[in-house]
Amino acid sequence: MKNWAAEPTGAAGVFPLDPNTIPKWKNQLIRLPTFVPVGTQREPSTGKNLPLYEVTEQDVQIPLLPPGFPTTKSYAYGGKVNLADPGEPANIQTAFSVPGPTFEAVRNQRIFVHYINNISGPHMFPVDPTIMAANVNNSPIPTPPFQPFPPGYAQFQSPVATVPHLHGGVTPSDSDGFPESWFTKGLTRKGPTFNGTTFEYFNGQLPTTLWYHDHALGMTRLNVAAGLEGTYIIRDPNDTVAPLLPSGKFEVPLMITDKAFNTDGSIHFTQVGDNPDIHPYWDPEYFGDTILVNGKVWPNFKVERRQYRFRIVNGSNARFYNLKLSNGQSFIQVGADGSYLPKPVTETEALLAPCERADILIDFSNVPAGTKIILLNTANQPFPGGDPNDPNTTGQVMRFEVLNTTAVHPRALPATLITIPTLIETEGIGNPKLFTLNEQESDVGEPVAVLIDGQHFDADITEVPRVGTTEAWYFQNLTEDAHPIHIHLVEFQLEDRQDIDVARFTAYWQSLNGDTLPLNHPTVRANVETPVFDPATGTTHDFLTGPSEPPSPQESGWKDVFIAPPGKVTRVLLRIAPQTSKESDLFPGKNAFPFDPTIGPGYVWHCHILDHEDNDMMRPMKFTTAPPTVASTKAVLPNRKRTARQHGVGAGGQR
Repeated sequence: MKNWAAEPTGAAGVFPLDPNTIPKWKNQLIRLPTFVPVGTQREPSTGKNLPLYEVTEQDVQIPLLPPGFPTTKSYAYGGKVNLADPGEPANIQTAFSVPGPTFEAVRNQRIFVHYINNISGPHMFPVDPTIMAANVNNSPIPTPPFQPFPPGYAQFQSPVATVPHLHGGVTPSDSDGFPESWFTKGLTRKGPTFNGTTFEYFNGQLPTTLWYHDHALGMTRLNVAAGLEGTYIIRDPNDTVAPLLPSGKFEVPLMITDKAFNTDGSIHFTQVGDNPDIHPYWDPEYFGDTILVNGKVWPNFKVERRQYRFRIVNGSNARFYNLKLSNGQSFIQVGADGSYLPKPVTETEALLAPCERADILIDFSNVPAGTKIILLNTANQPFPGGDPNDPNTTGQVMRFEVLNTTAVHPRALPATLITIPTLIETEGIGNPKLFTLNEQESDVGEPVAVLIDGQHFDADITEVPRVGTTEAWYFQNLTEDAHPIHIHLVEFQLEDRQDIDVARFTAYWQSLNGDTLPLNHPTVRANVETPVFDPATGTTHDFLTGPSEPPSPQESGWKDVFIAPPGKVTRVLLRIAPQTSKESDLFPGKNAFPFDPTIGPGYVWHCHILDHEDNDMMRPMKFTTAPPTVASTKAVLPNRKRTARQHGVGAGGQR
């Protein structure tokens, strides 16, 4: 993998900062401030006054590197916040932070958030004019030879477009941060689906850890790497699990990110594309060479001898984290993306793809005072088959320093935390829905774009799920990388994964669609479960090559993102209804959401490697109350899926 972080910065007298020269554990972990309301705003449908928050996006100079290093220009969220730690008297001020301040929401208590883009252009990172992005000035797309960055193209660099998205939020589409609903400073430019800057968050889902981040079309990787992300916690006064867990100062949100820096403290972002004659600045993944937690490079955290609750968010653009403790100690995971897990899971490592969350309990009560434990990362980049981490830099995340305090041992957890309902596919709606994950390559084999079904973002909408139904979605990954797939609006359940014959299925898919990407026609979809004649063996069989692999215990709760590994089909079940809906109360066409999800610009689903999402691994979808217009594809082989997955029938399992 190219080490772009060591390449020239393009600025006179500014050079890449060697991560080995940055001292570790000099930064102390900080607790990010918490947003507080600025007032109330009337909600027209209920007539009630709801809490109103005001969040400003601002370019700032902020200390991310250890003391003695320059501050770093960043884009930050900020506003009226409480700077006090839990249990201390409130300290209300206006402040900005990277990551942004934390939202503390209460289940079923709706809020308004008014966002203000106050970022002064031009963008601090190179805006690639050749990928599908917020074209703020409706400028013509330049052709090669391209200008280097800096300075890039002024008409694309300024003004800076943003739109916030509450990741994992069950939210009306007008408040979901649709990628084309972007806006610039002073609202001088607005995207084609723009409908205002005050968003309503319903907070109607189960208590969990969400996060919020920028979502502007083709700009997400830039704006998030610049700092526009933060944690959003939903609490439930009737939560029976929370009283059993550490709280107050012993409950700590951790947002993990990675960045590369320059000698002047600035962030070093990719400036030369893998295919510079096609995309001058876009690279397939942004990997920094330092790790930050809560906006501090390699921080130290002093802990008492007791159990802590860490709400961990992977806020990196592309980096996976496989988290382990250097002393080999186990820990307990009690939650993931959308809820508590059904049961506590004792583990010695936790894999987090970009945007995944893990609710982790670490018990320091039996650790001797003075012990120093490093949180390690062992995930390859790209994941899973890429380069290993440098054990001296990106292989280390943060350090825990155990203080000399009286040991307080944790209470036991119940065997069951919550009950997750069993989802059942709706008949007669075209299940399963079939998708392939594709990579378009240049003549020299470098990625040009990453696609779903071989289509660009602006191709015709193909997914129009009907409210009140449960759809089965199959993701057949023909690329070499794992892709974390995020689906907006709904929390869903991971069903299983299964190895496939990638070469044979790719050839079959190309026989139906052609081998030129992106496609210039609607995708002809194919199912790895369908028996097809194989001239190599002279037999007819499917493309499955291994047994069904159930989700790990850590993936067994409600999810809003899942990992689609390379060379596998990953199957998920999406119920177009809130988590707490009863199956007996649902029927096709019934809207059980507290708002109408069929109106507004719609929603999206995409890879959450942000460099992939921006080019062009994202597709739009609309929800409907109308009956389906397609026949079920499952009727072709009604029993094949169950038989193959139960008995491991694959390419060699002829009948």
